[in-house]
Amino acid sequence: MWVLLPIVTIPLLIAVFVLFGSLTGMKRSKFEVSPAGLRLSGDLYGRLISVADLRGGSARRVDIGSGSDFQPTRRTWGTGLPGYRAGWFRLRNGEKALLYVTDPAKAVYVPTRLDFVVMVSPDDADGFLSAIRSVAPAR
Repeated sequence: MWVLLPIVTIPLLIAVFVLFGSLTGMKRSKFEVSPAGLRLSGDLYGRLISVADLRGGSARRVDIGSGSDFQPTRRTWGTGLPGYRAGWFRLRNGEKALLYVTDPAKAVYVPTRLDFVVMVSPDDADGFLSAIRSVAPAR
């Protein structure tokens, strides 16, 4: 019986740790646009995408609701909780996407020169779009 205790409790502790990290990341998610690029922070999927890799001129607000080409359909490595999607997903149109979406109504689609797109939901979607387009105006 004592042998089974670690086999059961270790995966449970890992699951609790990951869930806690995701919930904390949901509240701390930030998107910062600077001359260096787009910095995503808040949880495991954070990174800096350099300004040379951003196609800011093609960035736009999108509908990620049911039936949309931009709807995340398959999570490949990420968090999918009610009201929070973060990590790597496949979109209905087949694109690989890095998501930080808490509000689908404010979703902003930012294509990159890398093998993925970025979708975020900043508090001020229009201000975020203006900032992305100013630092990386190329299409």
